[in-house]
Amino acid sequence: MFEGEPYFHLDQRAFARLNGNLWPAFAYEVIEETERYLTARHSNGIVTKALKEGSVGGMRMSMDAYLSYPVTDRKSWEDMKRRYDPAIVWRYPFNWDEQVRAWKDRDYPVVLMSNATFGLYSQLRSWCGTEGISYLFYDDPALVEEMLEFATEFFLTLVERALNEIQFDYFNYFEDCAGKGGPLFGPEIFKRFFKRHYERINRRLNRAGITNIWLDSDGDMEALIPCWMDSGINTMWPLEQASGMDPVRLRKKFGKSLRLAGGIDKREIAKGPGFIEKELNAKIPPLLEQGGYIPHIDHAIPPDISLANMNYYVDLKLKMIGRPRRSG
Repeated sequence: MFEGEPYFHLDQRAFARLNGNLWPAFAYEVIEETERYLTARHSNGIVTKALKEGSVGGMRMSMDAYLSYPVTDRKSWEDMKRRYDPAIVWRYPFNWDEQVRAWKDRDYPVVLMSNATFGLYSQLRSWCGTEGISYLFYDDPALVEEMLEFATEFFLTLVERALNEIQFDYFNYFEDCAGKGGPLFGPEIFKRFFKRHYERINRRLNRAGITNIWLDSDGDMEALIPCWMDSGINTMWPLEQASGMDPVRLRKKFGKSLRLAGGIDKREIAKGPGFIEKELNAKIPPLLEQGGYIPHIDHAIPPDISLANMNYYVDLKLKMIGRPRRSG
């Protein structure tokens, strides 16, 4: 569905799926297993405790509890660094040259990397955990600087070939750095640690002709939006409504230079036609007229949205944006 879905009229796009994962991976290890829970170390070095009940096809009823992370000090950081060699051949798809040729005359957007591949804060969090990196900002800022410098250099080296061979339409940072009460770090931390690295990456992307630079975070990340905009990021999504990220209000506050995507409340879509009409009428007409807005649901579609309500939402949205409605 991320690359298009005709039934729901989701337009085609393609992702240049470069592999930025660590290698060699950590060996998978079951630490403890009971009737209800499975505690294991995964290939990324993270130890989780997972609820076994209700698991279907590898999916679980709830998120795992995250117990520990692979980077805790300089020694473990040195071990992690050796797992990120950007020159490994398989970091590019085996059919890369074929993809390059196919994308030369495309009529759909191609995205550098994929939706949840790279971010600066999210990379630190995957190495150290939310609590761990929060302490390191204060306990060992030099180590945080080193990790960000390393992550930035790794990313730029990894994508250089791709930037030289393909004209991309946009790039998306995956950060997920906020909750309902606000971001997990503030503007001062941003300016001290992150700003120059975002700017360095975004300058390279701009030189490659990428002028649409997105950032994906759930939660209320409003306090950081001016920081990201100042560093060259111009699109925010998915605008989680449970956290108050109303796209109409954000447009009034930040102006047209901030592009927006998402912001349609999934909770309202689940309630049926009258609620769907009210939700879409409140957001799509004022923003559509201004431009710089892609209306879609504010995160993954939960199971309480029926197919009938989903179809009603899609059909009404298509009508409002002037697209042909579905047949059949």
